[in-house]
Amino acid sequence: GGLGIWIRLHYVYPYPHVDKLVELMADGKILPYLDVPFQHANPRILKAMKRPANAENVLKRVRHWRSICPDIAIRSTFITGFPGETDREFDELLDFIDLASLDRVGSFTYSAVEGAAANELGDPVPEEIRQERQEILMETQAEISANRLDRLIDSQQTVLLDHIDNENIIGRTRGDAPEVDGTVIIDSSEELRQQYKIGDFVEVTVTSADEHDLYAEINE
Repeated sequence: GGLGIWIRLHYVYPYPHVDKLVELMADGKILPYLDVPFQHANPRILKAMKRPANAENVLKRVRHWRSICPDIAIRSTFITGFPGETDREFDELLDFIDLASLDRVGSFTYSAVEGAAANELGDPVPEEIRQERQEILMETQAEISANRLDRLIDSQQTVLLDHIDNENIIGRTRGDAPEVDGTVIIDSSEELRQQYKIGDFVEVTVTSADEHDLYAEINE
């Protein structure tokens, strides 16, 4: 972390020792980014998934991480339509999404995996309901993500450049993992596009945002 390398943590379980990692983020040693696969919020579903089953504790931990490192970006993934998931249990998941206000969320419909214990569970959720719930979850998160990105408008950000073509310079902030998160689309002239190369770090000012991406100008 002292060599100027971007170190980003993925697939981290929300155990207490993670607090120490977040302290390193606040100190600038590793990127202020956590990918934590929460998967669900209902205790019964989490227990069936063999996951930590206390959404209230998870919410407290998310808030604690943000108190340690206010700039932290938190990403997670969730499964809709796990065997036996009821409408009420899905509503609990939506409530959690709203309360946690995560920066980035991915969602998958449940599908059987060869050898998985969940294959033995009864009461499968119909495919169309799995899909419908996934769409509702992502629509809910889209508004949250847009609000989280809006907070960055007018801020100064360090951006790692990933792509330069005849129209745009595109990169990522410290809060965006490659291929799974959003990008920063930088307003650029031909002169600027010739000045920089992929892999450069540049300082930008964020001018606008949508639910996925930031738009910015390079600081002169």
